[in-house]
Amino acid sequence: MYRVRIGGIEGIERLLRERGENPVALLASTGLSPAQLRDPDQYIAYTKMAELLHVCSEACKEPLFGLLLGQRQGIGVLGALPLIASRASTVAEAIKVAERYLYLHASGLRLVLSVQETSARLELSIAIGQSPGFEQLMQLSLAQAARFLAVMADSDPYALPIYLRQPRPQDGSGQGVTQYQHLHFDQSFDGVGLAAQYLARPAHLDVDTLNRHLEEYVGRLQTLYPNQLEEQVADVISRLLPTGECSLAEIAATLNLRPRTLQARLSARGTGYGDILRETRFNLACQHLSEPRVSITELALQLGYADVAVFSRHFKAWSGHSPRAWRNNQGAMA
Repeated sequence: MYRVRIGGIEGIERLLRERGENPVALLASTGLSPAQLRDPDQYIAYTKMAELLHVCSEACKEPLFGLLLGQRQGIGVLGALPLIASRASTVAEAIKVAERYLYLHASGLRLVLSVQETSARLELSIAIGQSPGFEQLMQLSLAQAARFLAVMADSDPYALPIYLRQPRPQDGSGQGVTQYQHLHFDQSFDGVGLAAQYLARPAHLDVDTLNRHLEEYVGRLQTLYPNQLEEQVADVISRLLPTGECSLAEIAATLNLRPRTLQARLSARGTGYGDILRETRFNLACQHLSEPRVSITELALQLGYADVAVFSRHFKAWSGHSPRAWRNNQGAMA
């Protein structure tokens, strides 16, 4: 089953209210609740998100609901992915990094970059088939991809051409309904276009945007885990591990604490940074080993290991099995 972070539909409640609809009722109709939206890093089935977008599109009588939702979202809806990608040297390299670590946000989503002379395009595919809501899900994904490319290239997301395989809405809506200036329907692929020259630009991530994202993140931590320092630390670790800069000092800085203060508070709770790091790595390893597209080498890097052999040795000490054997056992039980 392919899964996606529920943070990908950030802003859906507000959009529904603006359209005169009841978000609680619409969420409930698909088996979801507003409480689930409070933790953006919770995963749900990709088909469930597609179903919700379809129900919302029908209720609002808006065939471009996915684009309308996507255009109001910030880069933070992609979680840690933009921060990881922004460390690449160029926009082209940032796209490669995003493809490599895309499973952190969604499994079953694939990116393919192609370049022809002066133009380039980033094609998207979602492995859920033509289920109800697929068109809305693709619209939302394309809007988020346009935002990602625009942030990395320091350009305007609404000026990038968006290509959709879906036909133009029968009511004639399209250009003008959203802020996107170049919508192309009935295409042979789903994707976002950009000038090839952008690919050589240095990958960019606006400092103000990053700081705002971090402030919002810390606020969510305090809401999700009030007076639960261990859980807050584990959450921060899970975000910093892929960047290669996970350390006690970085975690303390994220939580607005001095390293010694953080150590003392954890010690008073009978634990420590090393204990939480091991537990978090193990939990993440088990989670991502269930994704067949994630190689064990990539997973080791994702968990902050420079050597896959060290990761394999640690994982066997934690679980009693090598990563490959654990994955095979899980597959046999599925």
